[in-house]
Amino acid sequence: MKRYLKYALPIILIFAWELVAILVNNEFILPRVESVVMVLLQPFDDLFGSGSLVENAFMSIYRVVTGFLLGACVAIPLGILMGRMGWINDAVDPILQILRPIPPIAWIPLALAWFKIGFGSIVFIIFIGAFFPVLLNTIDGVKRVNKTWIEIAQIFGATDLQLLAKVIVPASLPTIWTGLRVGFGIAWMSVVAAEMLPGTTSGLGYLILYAYNFGQIQVIVAGMIVIGLIGLCIDYLLKRVETKKFHWQGMDR
Repeated sequence: MKRYLKYALPIILIFAWELVAILVNNEFILPRVESVVMVLLQPFDDLFGSGSLVENAFMSIYRVVTGFLLGACVAIPLGILMGRMGWINDAVDPILQILRPIPPIAWIPLALAWFKIGFGSIVFIIFIGAFFPVLLNTIDGVKRVNKTWIEIAQIFGATDLQLLAKVIVPASLPTIWTGLRVGFGIAWMSVVAAEMLPGTTSGLGYLILYAYNFGQIQVIVAGMIVIGLIGLCIDYLLKRVETKKFHWQGMDR
């Protein structure tokens, strides 16, 4: 019985949505459920010249994966260095604490100035969104590695490189992976907002803004649902990997 409870609230919300839509009786304010479902059931159909749901979703995924991987490739090595070497942490942490609270969207003017309108500026915004969660979790993971493990490895003559590869990185991977999950979630939110920039011609964010200009609220809601479903699926996959590969993370470090 308990496993069915998680489906109860979504079903209730759908019925409430349909009831309110009937009462409002204005598709521009709140579309009926069936009109949104019709859009979702035709994912390959071109939506008034802006591309299909599938095409725009593919572009969003391509951009977010690119920016996310770039962010992770910079954040993880830097986080390991900051976690292991106090002088690097002392040098970088002040500027990190200043930049970290700045939301990715606030970087849009600089992104446009540096990379112009297009792929580069969007990827930069995604990079910023992914970078800080991954970096902070990597630093935390490295600092929390059991010092006894490090000392034992050193007693047995492990070099710095062996210590890093055999002890520090494997022991900190669960925390780093958590950072990757959080970072991807923020990167996914960032790409949708970045795709609403002037001059963008594809992506789910672009599709939502384009649909608003035409008053197609059912397309907007369908796009929002696709964004949520993609984010849910990706987080589910990352969580499955975490459960299977890092089940030992509850052990004392």
